[in-house]
Amino acid sequence: MRILLDTHVVLWWLNDDAQLGKKARCLIGDPANTIFLSSVCTWEIWLKKSLGKLKLPDDFDKWLAKEEFEPLPLTAAHTRLVAELPWHHRDPFDRMLIAQAMACDLTLLTSDARLKKYGSFVKPA
Repeated sequence: MRILLDTHVVLWWLNDDAQLGKKARCLIGDPANTIFLSSVCTWEIWLKKSLGKLKLPDDFDKWLAKEEFEPLPLTAAHTRLVAELPWHHRDPFDRMLIAQAMACDLTLLTSDARLKKYGSFVKPA
């Protein structure tokens, strides 16, 4: 399975947070699955840190790099797709992740139930 992680799922995984469901934890940890980390997630993480909404360890970059996530860059095609999405959700980061998941045929793991309206490729975390 090819899986894209929502930003909070990335943080829960890295922190071994109990909010991350057992099924999602198994999917992420399964070496048969390819786990993607979008540049949209890292953008959101660093933005929230700069606004004081998120605290990160000083070695966060190294901590994140230890994971074997496949990088998923943001492309012009992804940004174009956002304009075609219905307005089930207004958060620009989540809309970008939806567009990337659709464009790249990925399953999106998230705990945001509103994103389920975009299709069956959105799975609960």
